[in-house]
Order: sequence, then C-alpha cells, then structure tokens
Amino acid sequence: MLLGFKTELKLNNKQRTELLKHAGVARHAWNWGLALTKQILDHNRVNPSSKIKFPTAIDLHKWLVALVKPENPWY
Repeated sequence: MLLGFKTELKLNNKQRTELLKHAGVARHAWNWGLALTKQILDHNRVNPSSKIKFPTAIDLHKWLVALVKPENPWY
C-alpha cells in the first residue's frame, strides 16, 4: 500500500517573498526559452533551406546566464 503525506509550509512574510521571487525567475526563464523556441520554429518555417538546429539544454542555460542575467539583477 502506498501512503501519501501532505505538508504545508508555514511561511513568514520574508520567506513568502523569497519563495515568490524564485517562482518568478523560473517563470521568466521558461518564457524566455519558449520565445526562443518559437523564433527558431518561425525561422525554419519561412526558410526551409537554411534551418536552425534547436539548442541543447546546456546551451540554453549558458545563453540565459550570459544574456538575461546582466539585464535583470534580480536573477
């Protein structure tokens, strides 16, 4: 038999703010990667002779740190 446990975090205001910041950064990173993917798909659809390969997760991480972090100090 499998058991599940529910837990609830009792956060104070400072902890709640920090948790929301982390969630905001994750959402921003996801949206940035999604926009980049859509740009590649659009380019490949318009230019079938010169398709761009999709970057790996490691490449995306390096680009994210290099491009986005200097512009957004809250990263």
